[in-house]
Amino acid sequence: MNNHIKVFSGSQIFVSRLNQLLDEVEVPCLIKDNKESGRVAGFGTLGNSIDVFIYESDLEKAQDTIDSFKEEITEGK
Repeated sequence: MNNHIKVFSGSQIFVSRLNQLLDEVEVPCLIKDNKESGRVAGFGTLGNSIDVFIYESDLEKAQDTIDSFKEEITEGK
């Protein structure tokens, strides 16, 4: 069985960028937007971050991409 692991939480803009980068290295990801899900279901949630999950088996393949992305967004602050 292939378990998902969370590799990032952030805004829609950052999540979209990371999704694009992971696509480029052929690592599928799952995006979970709790705020939007809660809104659609009729109840609110705290926080505004969106989570990005990948398969645990893809972590080694994706690690450099994830690390570079995190450095990129940290430098921009």
